[in-house]
Amino acid sequence: MKELKKKQYFFKHEGMNFDTIFALGRCQYGAADAGEILSTVARIHDGNFENWYREWYTTAERVREIADKCAGDSNLVSARSAYLRAANYYAAANNMVDGSDDPSRVVPTWKEHLACWDEFCARLTPMPEKVEIPYEETPMPGYFFRPTETGGPWPTIIFNNGSDGANSAMWSSGIAGALARGYAALTFDGPGQNAMLWIHNLPFRYDWEKVITPIVDFLSARDDVAQDKIILSGISQGGYWILRALAFEHRIAAGIADPGVMDVSTTMMEKLGKHMAHTFEKGDAEKFNKEMKMGLRFIGKAGRQELEFRMKPYCTEDYFEWIAKARQFNLRDVITRIKCPIFIADPEDEQFWPGQPQQVYRALTCPKTIVKFTAEEGANWHCQPMARALYDQRIYDWLNKIGLRP
Repeated sequence: MKELKKKQYFFKHEGMNFDTIFALGRCQYGAADAGEILSTVARIHDGNFENWYREWYTTAERVREIADKCAGDSNLVSARSAYLRAANYYAAANNMVDGSDDPSRVVPTWKEHLACWDEFCARLTPMPEKVEIPYEETPMPGYFFRPTETGGPWPTIIFNNGSDGANSAMWSSGIAGALARGYAALTFDGPGQNAMLWIHNLPFRYDWEKVITPIVDFLSARDDVAQDKIILSGISQGGYWILRALAFEHRIAAGIADPGVMDVSTTMMEKLGKHMAHTFEKGDAEKFNKEMKMGLRFIGKAGRQELEFRMKPYCTEDYFEWIAKARQFNLRDVITRIKCPIFIADPEDEQFWPGQPQQVYRALTCPKTIVKFTAEEGANWHCQPMARALYDQRIYDWLNKIGLRP
């Protein structure tokens, strides 16, 4: 028990514990409330995915009812606050839906989350602009936030979500901090993310410059954006995507990787084990898939849930194809092409890509800064979930230092 307390575990199940501390971190910007989080997780049995889904969904429904009542009574601030919290609680429910009794609830629950996020946005002042960014045959939906009703052009930060972040998660993962300091902000759904996955069935892609260049084109056509102060920030797997894009898209003034990710696939390859990794490297897809199916019998419900969750954005049920796609997500051949200044977050106890922020830092040949986030500061773990205020202070102070102050 001393070890669990030291690591601040609420659950022995790593995913449930991490999602809980991430939810607590959102309290910094009003995107969750500590009492609502703690009362919800107190009702959840460790490792029970159906229980997790039902309790978070119940909390989301209750808080949404509060929001609707406040909206009906014209209590704008109260309604706005409750809609944002409800959106994040629906998203929390969805994080474990793959292991639940009915995984098909994922899209309806995501739509409930999105509806609450839109209700929150509709009550912001100034209200963000819902945008559609031209992208191949399917425009990318997004939101453009202005710091004030009038003014500009503003330095503008593109906030690139990660592999599984909800739309509403971006409020406490950069947008709120940016607006408070006078930056405009754009967040969007790229291939494999939110609407582009659940509605359009478009998978992740490794060549993310094909995603970011249309966004820069879109911002370049706006007279409220300072063209020489467009910044690109990526959280979680976005720490790979933004660096890949910056190797090719040179109109961006600075990049922020939280954390720096050199090779997305390493976390998958390590879990395969030596034998399965060897089978994959030999290119025997039939044998690899057969052995994967056999192995699933022995990894337990938690392992199967995580596998299903991670495969979905690649839009394949073929294990060999999934790994083969993921192996393309690496920077080794392109990282030296990056020219703009880069900020790299390096959290202690990084559990998905340990050591990779330092690899990225060493490989970069552009102006670069790497910052350690420590357990002593309460800022350890992937994306510093309990220290978003500290993270924001450091990245925005860095932007000021390199001349990108609003």
